[in-house]
Amino acid sequence: MFVITAYPFSAVVGLDDLKLALILNAVSPRVGGVLVRGEKGTAKSTIVRALAAQLPPVEVVAGCRFACDPSAPDPSCPDGPHGVDEGWRARPAALVELPVGASEDRLVGALDIERALTEGVKAFEPGLLAAAHRGVLYVDEVNLLHDHLVDLLLDAAALGTCFVERESVSVRHAARFLLVGTMNPEEGELRPQLLDRFGLTVEVRASRDPAERAEVVRRRLAFDADPGAFAARWEAEEAALARRILQARERVAEVVLPDARLRQIAAVCAAFEVDGLRADLVTANAAIAHAAWRGRTEVTTEDVREAARLSLPHRRRRDPFDAPGLDESHLDDLLSQHGDSQHGDSHNGDHDPDPDDDPDGPGGPGGPDGPGADGPGGGSLGSDSPREDGGSPDGPPAERVIAAAEPYRVRAFQVPGLGDGASGRRSRARTPNGRTTGSRVPAGRLQRPHLAATLRAAAPYQRERGRTGPGLLVRDTDLREAIREGREGNLVLFVVDASGSMAARRRMREVKAAVLSLLLDAYQRRDKVGLITFRGSGADLVLPPTSSVEAGAARLRELPTGGRTPLAAGLRRAAEVLRVERLRDPARRPLLVVVTDGRATSGSDVAGAVARLAGTAGVVVDCESGPVRLGLALDLAARLGAPAVRLDALAAGGLGALVREQRDGRRGEPRNDYRRAV
Repeated sequence: MFVITAYPFSAVVGLDDLKLALILNAVSPRVGGVLVRGEKGTAKSTIVRALAAQLPPVEVVAGCRFACDPSAPDPSCPDGPHGVDEGWRARPAALVELPVGASEDRLVGALDIERALTEGVKAFEPGLLAAAHRGVLYVDEVNLLHDHLVDLLLDAAALGTCFVERESVSVRHAARFLLVGTMNPEEGELRPQLLDRFGLTVEVRASRDPAERAEVVRRRLAFDADPGAFAARWEAEEAALARRILQARERVAEVVLPDARLRQIAAVCAAFEVDGLRADLVTANAAIAHAAWRGRTEVTTEDVREAARLSLPHRRRRDPFDAPGLDESHLDDLLSQHGDSQHGDSHNGDHDPDPDDDPDGPGGPGGPDGPGADGPGGGSLGSDSPREDGGSPDGPPAERVIAAAEPYRVRAFQVPGLGDGASGRRSRARTPNGRTTGSRVPAGRLQRPHLAATLRAAAPYQRERGRTGPGLLVRDTDLREAIREGREGNLVLFVVDASGSMAARRRMREVKAAVLSLLLDAYQRRDKVGLITFRGSGADLVLPPTSSVEAGAARLRELPTGGRTPLAAGLRRAAEVLRVERLRDPARRPLLVVVTDGRATSGSDVAGAVARLAGTAGVVVDCESGPVRLGLALDLAARLGAPAVRLDALAAGGLGALVREQRDGRRGEPRNDYRRAV
């Protein structure tokens, strides 16, 4: 049988905070899991898989699909009840990986509704939560999971129980596991409500130290050349780590949390203004686990500090554009202010999960393999206007970065019609979850039964089927599936004129504020966003379509203005981006938001570029200002078949209202004036 050798946990170079967070959860599952945030290629997956090999073996009831403990079997186990005389076996702790594309049934388990309705049999197929019971559940790219799956996952982790409900048929079973999620923030953030459900969070970045990077490569090459020999070299360190985790698990119940340390935890959480009390509970549990790991039976200030460093950063976000973080010097000051005679410990943080051992092991430096403000405003489109390239009338072209005004709340908006896109909170769509709007004959296996429609289909045939008592006789041909309507996320593609004329009269400041406002709305409604800018001689895709509004906000704030206005290039780039996105995700419907004054002073063939966008829902934001208006943005809107809105309507929520109107589909033919937009 082919056996895959895992990379040894002790052989991972650096990543001390991540090692500590994983170990604390291995010592005490009450800590609540770990969310690992970091860039690509930083060994996030490697170290999680390595940890599973260090967990103590578990004893399970023989033949139980839900890994029941023979000494205390789950009374609600679907394979139970289990008797005291049933056989048992020992097996390694499970490492279960949840793929991004997993369905709800794959996660929580599937009830065979067809057999339940036609045969009266409660047939349940366990899901990944059952497989992970008493082991590790690893979710790579957790930020790309649908929100309802993350909710189910975190509910099970918090309760230790998985509930499966399907049309009045229910199953429950134990689901206690060490939850580890990894994510790349560039691909989108988790909502704050979901972030808060993870006990600890660690930011992971690749080392910039050449010696450490070289050591990482050296060890990886050695492992790839001969995994078995490499693992054998680290066998002693791995065995010692496994013993220490087991001893800490046995010690954790004896650890005492003194009132002084509890008050310290409460004071720190209050001072950092975290919401709710989950932070206090997680910090307390993590401090207890850290004390057990360090061999102590009483929590100290050092334990509180290490717990707070890992449990508080992700709970301090007040805005979707904020990055998680914690000021450790402020943390030290708080611990000193609210500590006692131990307060000096607060400056001696434990960054190494095992400081008594050589952190680099036999492959380290000592081992056998080691090496030893806004710009000035302009006037109207008169003689005192700035030049098209953003410079003074007599000076050379200029390029400026103009700060955005404060974003504001926009009203809800939708794409017209009924879509089939990914679950979100934006537009009407046919989804697995939501309001039932009808029924149909299932094309394959019955997933979402419509009981009333099924009973109506079966009722006329009861006499000929020989029914004599209570209850209906249901056949496969009677089964009906529910059609449900919920919400989807959309792609909002911004095409922004960043030429020199946009620097006049604070236009770009207002435009950036509007786009930031819609980015915030997109974050809340689970949209994808993209940003194209055009200036000078061409157009740039400064933000490819992504779910990361943080990246969008950062690119927008840094956006410079200056140069001529290649409008056609911007529209052609938008058409190309949308073409590619339709191939990648054909179910996600787009909305094009063009922000311009309509002038095209560079390039040509605007009509040809517009033709490539035919059929795309859009909005044109008219940035022209001053007493004399040429109406070029209105002409562009007419060509695109889209409504127009003036820039001065943005601050009052005009753009949000217009986009909502466009996406609701409540308009008739597009109106190319301002009456519907303002």
